Amino acid sequence: MSNAIDVNTSEFETEVLQADKPVIVDFWAEWCGPCRMVGPVLDAIASEHAGSVKVVKVNVDDNQEIAAKYGITSIPAVYLFNDGEVQKQSIGAKPKSALEKEFAPYLGAQ
Repeated sequence: MSNAIDVNTSEFETEVLQADKPVIVDFWAEWCGPCRMVGPVLDAIASEHAGSVKVVKVNVDDNQEIAAKYGITSIPAVYLFNDGEVQKQSIGAKPKSALEKEFAPYLGAQ
């Protein structure tokens, strides 16, 4: 079972832009092999850092409006939003250690 929340266009504002903590957004698609590799990594981050960050998934095929708004041209694209703004972005499949290092300031790890 995934620890990440599937979010669509109508939920994006509430779940991501108005969130009370940082949100990692996984822009992905069903047909994308590297996206399927990143999914379990983000599930682990969601589980291990549940108190400090929320992880959501946005299917770019089903939610093209959001993908266009944020200029998603390559997936997997993992963006970190804080206070409604993009703070960090990571393109391509990366191991858990690399993503945790990139997003460390937002994961609550001391």
